[in-house]
Amino acid sequence: MIYDLAVVGGGTAGCAAAYIGAKYGLKVILIEKNIHLGGTITSGLVVPVMKSGDNQINTEFYNDLITELRKIGGQITYQNNSGWFNPELVKIALDTLMLKVGADVRFKCQVYKIDAKNQHIETLYINDKILSVYNYTIHNENNMLLEPIAAKYVIDSTGNCEIGKILNCKFLENFSQPMSLRFIAGGIDIKTFAKWLEEFDTDRNVTTVEHIEGSIHLSTAYTWDGLWALAPLFEDAVAKNILKPPDCNYFQIFTVAGMSDAIAFNCPRIIENIDQNSVKDVSKALIEARGAIFRLMDFCKIYFPGFENAYISNIADELGIRVSNRIEGKYVYTEDDLKNSKKFENPAVVADYPIDVHSCDKNKGELIKTGEYQLPIEALMSADFDNLFVAGRCLSADYKAQAALRVQASCFSMGEAVAKYIVKNC
Repeated sequence: MIYDLAVVGGGTAGCAAAYIGAKYGLKVILIEKNIHLGGTITSGLVVPVMKSGDNQINTEFYNDLITELRKIGGQITYQNNSGWFNPELVKIALDTLMLKVGADVRFKCQVYKIDAKNQHIETLYINDKILSVYNYTIHNENNMLLEPIAAKYVIDSTGNCEIGKILNCKFLENFSQPMSLRFIAGGIDIKTFAKWLEEFDTDRNVTTVEHIEGSIHLSTAYTWDGLWALAPLFEDAVAKNILKPPDCNYFQIFTVAGMSDAIAFNCPRIIENIDQNSVKDVSKALIEARGAIFRLMDFCKIYFPGFENAYISNIADELGIRVSNRIEGKYVYTEDDLKNSKKFENPAVVADYPIDVHSCDKNKGELIKTGEYQLPIEALMSADFDNLFVAGRCLSADYKAQAALRVQASCFSMGEAVAKYIVKNC
């Protein structure tokens, strides 16, 4: 098969790229290793989509996704942020959007081999059989079961730059931040919990409760850095061996659109230094995180009114990874570019989300507000291959700049910007 655009990775950036490319007339294939689209939103349960400024560009896909989610009850606007999504309904909305524009979506599919010549990608080889059955055959019988895909342009939106790794592209210096494993709890009496929470914590910069479209929505947080209203509860739980001290390093909860008795947890945060490329390290992190989830659920049932009948309803299918492999692009975007609000001829992103660096140690994290900044399209172009782009957290940016740009809103814009650039040049 011959395509104008092959998008590898159906997360936030990849979905935006595939949808916009197909909407504007390109023949697009979207290759996703899992059984649904959405990436961090669906597999990672990363909700809400954090607001990233009032002057964002390349938001057509994001707005179309909101429209589709509104139709099926999967979106609300809370705290002046339209990105409060239902992760399960996002799966359905994304399928619908891809069908509308005619993008060819392949689930349970990966790229195993790439033919390239003179710094130009010519053919991707993907599986056309389920690999759990045919993996041995693929690798031992001359790739008989691999399907060749020719594409004029390729976007690596895998998060970890898997296409760049196959092609042996140059990468920037690797760093790490703590990972998280999110979960959702159901069976909660939201009304009772909201009433107690509003009275217990009067700091509206931390805890908010709103009545939206007949439902109560709320959010609150606690970390082991600084002073928080919830601190005495966590300290008491550690003293009574309900929680372990590392369980208290980061705690953040939100209600979920379309789930009247559920709360989403942005925790636990894993404070060990984990190599996200190591199977051994990631396996250990997942086991530790699921143990922490069980303890946190017990904690909530004991200390939070309204949680008496709560239960764990969903644990994320993948770790929340904040930084991973980053390709060296035609332009390497820097912390100074971001802080100085450097302007570019072809911006892909306009945002103001702060530099957000999580730490494994107390009082070592950073949250630096910088004002509005632009990311150039050249930071999404491979320096090694003329028809390879990246979109998402694997962009060409230094560590601190990436820590501001890794959020979902900016990833949506990156994917859309690359697709629109390709539409103009295809």
